[in-house]
Amino acid sequence: MTRLMMRHTGDMAAQSSSYHRDVAEQKRSAIVDAATSLFLDLGYDRTSLAKVAVEAGVSKATLFKQFPTKAALFEAIVDASWNTKSDTTVEPHPGNLRAGLTAIGRGYAELLTQPSMAKLFRIVIAEVPRFPELGRTQFDLGKMPYFDSVRAYLDAENARGTIRLDDAELAATQFLGMISNYVFWPRLLLVQWTPEDDAVLHVVDEAVEMMLARYCRGVTPTP
Repeated sequence: MTRLMMRHTGDMAAQSSSYHRDVAEQKRSAIVDAATSLFLDLGYDRTSLAKVAVEAGVSKATLFKQFPTKAALFEAIVDASWNTKSDTTVEPHPGNLRAGLTAIGRGYAELLTQPSMAKLFRIVIAEVPRFPELGRTQFDLGKMPYFDSVRAYLDAENARGTIRLDDAELAATQFLGMISNYVFWPRLLLVQWTPEDDAVLHVVDEAVEMMLARYCRGVTPTP
């Protein structure tokens, strides 16, 4: 009986802990969403943590516990934008360059078309002359870690012998640039820019073919 009571008590404690984690995560998500909206509407400087708390529907104490400064809150926005995972997210392994680049390219296109990504860049572009640290945060915590993951994949393919390249950094720049130039950058100037899914996939496939033609060993690009 005692063991059953102890097990029941342990189960209740685990459920309670899980519930509190879920509530905390929901509040954190609400805070990040509210801050993104306010930064975009009012600017970084004019947005206070108190306003974010009101917009998110949480107490100031709850907000300050998770984000003691606006800088910490902006870092969370960057992290949420660049680390979005979905059911289609694939971490490619070296050995099949076409499959690996296709997975990376489609994942990158999906990332760039998230509404939060365009919002994040608009905030940074608007505020970076007065708050250069925002640009540094976006670069160091968002763009560069993602870029480095692609460069590391290309380095791994090079070590595997499936490609021949002297500069993985340049190759990663070329590949991601071919995709973002169509999928993302027009979106910053043309608010209604929403290319069809088939067009996006075509751009990704063509970027893959360009990389295969330039760097691949022993694999014939698709005609």
